[in-house]
Amino acid sequence: MTIKYTYDNIFEDVRDELLFMKGKVMKNIHLVCIDAQLDFCDPKGALFVKGADTDMIRLAGMVNRLSDKLTDIHATLDSHHLVDVAHPIYWKDSNGNHPSPFTLISDTDVESGKWMTTLPSLQKRALSYVKTLKQNGRYVLCIWPPHCLISSWGHGLVPVLFDAFKSWENKRFAMVDYVTKGSNIHTEHYSALSAECPDPVDPSTQINTRLINTLEEADEIPFAGEASSHCVANSLYDLLKSFKDNSYAKKIVLLADAMSPVPGFESLQDKFFQDMKSAGVRFSTTQEYLA
Repeated sequence: MTIKYTYDNIFEDVRDELLFMKGKVMKNIHLVCIDAQLDFCDPKGALFVKGADTDMIRLAGMVNRLSDKLTDIHATLDSHHLVDVAHPIYWKDSNGNHPSPFTLISDTDVESGKWMTTLPSLQKRALSYVKTLKQNGRYVLCIWPPHCLISSWGHGLVPVLFDAFKSWENKRFAMVDYVTKGSNIHTEHYSALSAECPDPVDPSTQINTRLINTLEEADEIPFAGEASSHCVANSLYDLLKSFKDNSYAKKIVLLADAMSPVPGFESLQDKFFQDMKSAGVRFSTTQEYLA
């Protein structure tokens, strides 16, 4: 009989060695890193977040410094197709022009015909989508520059962090848990845990119970990545809602110097930070954490 080894199988096999190295019980620390990809973290990237390049240099330094203390690393990867509900190609106006990046498209815009889907057969689905966003209190649909296209340069992890992760894997005989999100073209997917509007026939858009259950077992969860105004914020909002015990918020340590907001959306970061403080999430920096 052939045994198929998955990430979870191997993690279970080595967890005891990681937690009881040298006969000394260690904290179960799980680093979560959101979308530390070239399109966000390199000035040449399609959707560069100002400050993200230096954010990731600091985070890589922390990973190298704490390689003996990090039990596990979970890294999300935004993974899009060119055709995507939040990319210009999906929409057109009455003259056939695609929207410019950072255009907001509301349910009223779609109902009035200001914006329609490039493929007419998608119109009904797209209208339902923007209406559902509004009903659920989510973001108004924002058109982004095409970014993190699967297999493109911008989809890759920023090299300085990839090298730190690889060094951790080599030193600990471990595997980074890479979590992809965003490949369903009909819904945005900011959060690491679920899409903005989960597709009932696409498990990749639905709640990631495996990751939630894994993080519930952690003693501490240092959190970093890009961008603090969007994907980091939504991931943490969803994680706090999904935890079975509200006190688990105290496990989370927000590494405030390892994340930045999308320019123009600084107010969303400010609200996010305030909400996390109110929830009991702890704040630190990459240099101060476990110093």
